[in-house]
Amino acid sequence: MYQKTVLRNGIRVVTERIPFAHSVSTGIWVNTGSRDEVEAERGITHFIEHMLFKGTQRRNALDIAKEFDAVGGFANAFTSKEHVCFHAKVLAAHLPLLTDLLTDMFLRSVFDPSEIEREQNVVLQEIRMVEDTPDEFIHVLFQEEFWRGNPLGLPIYGSVKTVEGFGRDDMLEYIARAFAPERIVVSAAGNLEHRDFLDLIAPAMETLDHSGNQPVRKAPENYFFSRVVQKDLEQVHLTIGLHGTSQTDDTRFASHLLNVILGSSMSSRLFQEIREKRGLAYSVYSFSHSHADAGMLGVYAGIAAENIEQVMELIYRQLALLAEQPIPEAELSAAKEYIKGNMYINAESNDSRMNRLAKNEFLFGRYVPFEEIEKKLNAVTPKTILSWFREIYSPDRMAIMLYGPVDAGSVGLDSVSSVG
Repeated sequence: MYQKTVLRNGIRVVTERIPFAHSVSTGIWVNTGSRDEVEAERGITHFIEHMLFKGTQRRNALDIAKEFDAVGGFANAFTSKEHVCFHAKVLAAHLPLLTDLLTDMFLRSVFDPSEIEREQNVVLQEIRMVEDTPDEFIHVLFQEEFWRGNPLGLPIYGSVKTVEGFGRDDMLEYIARAFAPERIVVSAAGNLEHRDFLDLIAPAMETLDHSGNQPVRKAPENYFFSRVVQKDLEQVHLTIGLHGTSQTDDTRFASHLLNVILGSSMSSRLFQEIREKRGLAYSVYSFSHSHADAGMLGVYAGIAAENIEQVMELIYRQLALLAEQPIPEAELSAAKEYIKGNMYINAESNDSRMNRLAKNEFLFGRYVPFEEIEKKLNAVTPKTILSWFREIYSPDRMAIMLYGPVDAGSVGLDSVSSVG
């Protein structure tokens, strides 16, 4: 059962009661992320996420960890390009402790300068870890180029320069500006009663009374390019990107289904053609990055240098085929069942439902029933997908990046740079 209450200061509280569950998952969400940061703030939202676990006026970092451990619960947080979330899960009997801990961390963290200095080293190691993981780092490089000139394309963790420059005052000022009540959603799913949860969460959250002034988000332009980034690696990492759909666009259902058929499942066309039939790659998949006002449909493959041209040709052939011929009904039906199966299996998790509550509130301002999603998926036809894909696909409207031991001239790409 779904319920929603707006607190006096504008914070929205949304809950879903799951009476057969033993636990409750709760998240405090803020509709701000790395795309909302100005140049000198790159990575500050992510850094604040780290700092909220480093001690409050009532608890130090060890106290926080011990209190969650003592009841068999856990707490974590994440930052995306559009949101930051602080979440925890405990048995239903320990919900009062969970709400006390989460609100204490969210509202009364002290941002001790010595902790900031230590955490700077941790975040710098996180940045370097990503840069040392080429199958992740190529996506960072690719998005910077694909959404060039827009903060949506920049990495969530910022840069070494910006992270090293953050101080206590910078973080407190950013929180005062960005963590405004109208941008906050508290979501909870599990064995709880809405009214009881309000009695626990509202007294603390209603003390938040500052008003924010975040920059207006600007939808990015898509840049289509061909680029080789040379790096001494064992493999070449290939990424191809096309215009995608946003999280609110009605064509997202066609996009999700095409993604499953193209490369996001083991029976997908790319996986079968490139890995199973020819053994040309261990990792090959398609992906869809969707945001509130923009999206990208892409393909990734990790391949040996001598197989670049063959793999690229196979990918191009599959993309062209999707623009030429309707997807067979049986293949589309299987993709629909794949998505619906994932949706309902995830629905058995309190964490998944808690996430879904908040995201639907931010995007649509309401609860979106599973049946509504299923109905829209079922309404997609082969003609729907063909029509949508023909609008976004063209050989000259694709971005291509190769990262690794490869020469631009050898693969017919004319842009080259080096990393490291």
